[in-house]
Amino acid sequence: MSTLQDLIDVVARLRAPDGCPWDREQTPATVRSYVLEEAHEVVQALDEGDDDALAEELGDLLFNVVLLAQMAAERGAFTMDDVTASITSKMIRRHPHVFAGEDADRATIAANWERIKATEKGSAEPRSALDGVPAALPALLRAQKIGKKAARIGFDWPDASGPRDKIDEELAELDDALARSDADAVEDELGDVLFSVVNLARHTVGPGGRPVVAEHALRRTTSKFEARFRRVEALAAQAGIDVHSADLQTLDALWDQAKRALEEAP
Repeated sequence: MSTLQDLIDVVARLRAPDGCPWDREQTPATVRSYVLEEAHEVVQALDEGDDDALAEELGDLLFNVVLLAQMAAERGAFTMDDVTASITSKMIRRHPHVFAGEDADRATIAANWERIKATEKGSAEPRSALDGVPAALPALLRAQKIGKKAARIGFDWPDASGPRDKIDEELAELDDALARSDADAVEDELGDVLFSVVNLARHTVGPGGRPVVAEHALRRTTSKFEARFRRVEALAAQAGIDVHSADLQTLDALWDQAKRALEEAP
């Protein structure tokens, strides 16, 4: 049975002067893309409910975490022990209802979390209510987190009717931009439509009684589209149809056939 320390030792050996040339030439900048890729593969395993894949992908992500910590140790910045110590103390500090016997109602827990986070920054400068949302997040997820942050200080609609009406308003402005063939305005208004849809998601109850996560909803729909399109390609191949040269009417008929087949599948 391997432990976290075993992995730390392996990564240190790979980075040693007589270690692996590939691992030795990596830098925080080059590892960045691998971190993003592995994080997305973790999400895919979660979406598919595949525990074996999840264990593997979590390992791949952890390797990159340890690799970055090793690079930091080499330049004297911090070690993996510092990483684990930091997150452990942070979780204890941010959960006083668990570790310090404080009130455990949900409103108090949420308020304490934000208050403690603000205190941790250790800055006397006024902080924006929107701080703490990474710019590198996927756009839909970042939009939802930004909207949630604003809602915490009361800048929000009271229910789903507000963002739903806003979608209609933004769609009308998008139609106007399209009619004017104004490319800049079209992009701007499309962004407004998407942001309004995300806000509607926040006000809509999804699985488990929690708000719909727009990022998850789009991933689900994209996967559904992909499955149907791949079935269209399979049906076309069976019928001797070249999807690259088939007309739209033919593709639409195949699409309907694929949709029915997938809906009827057990």
